[in-house]
Amino acid sequence: MDEVSEVTVLHGLRLAGVAETEPLARRIGTHGEVLLPVLHSFRGAGFVRRHGGSLPGWSLTAAGRRRGEQLLAVDLQRSGKRHRVEAAYGEFLELNRGVLTACTDWQVRVDSDPMVLNDHTDREYDEEVLERLESLHERALGVLRSLVADVQRFVGYGPRLSNALATARRGEVDWVTKPVIDSYHTVWFELHEDLLATLGRRRSDESAGRNDRSPT
Repeated sequence: MDEVSEVTVLHGLRLAGVAETEPLARRIGTHGEVLLPVLHSFRGAGFVRRHGGSLPGWSLTAAGRRRGEQLLAVDLQRSGKRHRVEAAYGEFLELNRGVLTACTDWQVRVDSDPMVLNDHTDREYDEEVLERLESLHERALGVLRSLVADVQRFVGYGPRLSNALATARRGEVDWVTKPVIDSYHTVWFELHEDLLATLGRRRSDESAGRNDRSPT
């Protein structure tokens, strides 16, 4: 693409957290030479900041986060699909606890007293966790199909989650929870953040039991 929209850049950077220009450009489907002047413009507007040090790259400011949510809200209102995305979000939350529990069980042997790290030498234990995750995954794909029908931006999550699970099934144990790669937990966390941004929600609302709160 030769141009990038404001919402595409701001939302892409929100999901990335901190990103250098080229990786962010690949993420949103453009080129670094197209993206860089946009980022400089956004820095002048107070929407993004540039980091140095051990984790260099660009990130959103609080103002950039708010601006991104405003643009997403406008897009969602125009689509007339907010109620459907809200319903999909509710289904996601029903699955979320189970997915996070499975990810914890993958990392730690909760059946041990005291608990110990899972060294993945017990194939029966790992198989049980993967079977639980696989069952949740099949349900998640149904939620994602509904989401994609209403918001095309969600189209990539299903294949990414499926790839992570399939890779873990082949014995690559990092692909369930390792944060640096496109593991199941990494993609699931990003999907959660995407839903929150789309609906203008906060994770704190979920922990406080206020999932029906109107967006702010």
